[in-house]
Amino acid sequence: MVFAAWALLIGMLTTVFSKVLERQHNPNQQVQINLRSDGFKEIVLRRNRLGHYVASGKINGIDVEFLLDTGATNVAIPQGLAANLGLKRGRPLATYTANGIVQTYATRLDQVTLGNISAAGVSASISPHMTGDQILLGMSFLKQFELLQRGDQLTIRSGTSSGGDRL
Repeated sequence: MVFAAWALLIGMLTTVFSKVLERQHNPNQQVQINLRSDGFKEIVLRRNRLGHYVASGKINGIDVEFLLDTGATNVAIPQGLAANLGLKRGRPLATYTANGIVQTYATRLDQVTLGNISAAGVSASISPHMTGDQILLGMSFLKQFELLQRGDQLTIRSGTSSGGDRL
């Protein structure tokens, strides 16, 4: 009986701590959405404990995890995840990375959604050299929005202004 109680306690603690670690890795599992009266839609992201902006979103309606990367030209998707998303490889590309030049494959995303903002027809690349299930959300998506970083928060704004100030 004592053994079962200890096993149950260890199991519960493991579950609690794994959720805490996941929230530290991705503090934006539920993206903070702001609807403004001037026609803008905003989301506010918080940095994770390593200083990165990681957020949950969708590609073509399927849940994914993004790592925002303003240094990436395109949205970059690991090959294994691209297969799970049903993406097709297009023409080969020479892509310049921090680790040198690698071959990737062009693709197009029908819809990319982060919080309440989205974009259609987003250029992306499928990377056989990337591992894991995290997608680099590059400038092919981010350039369509206004970005404002203050402290540990990044505000991403979409929409049109009806005479109000823009960033």
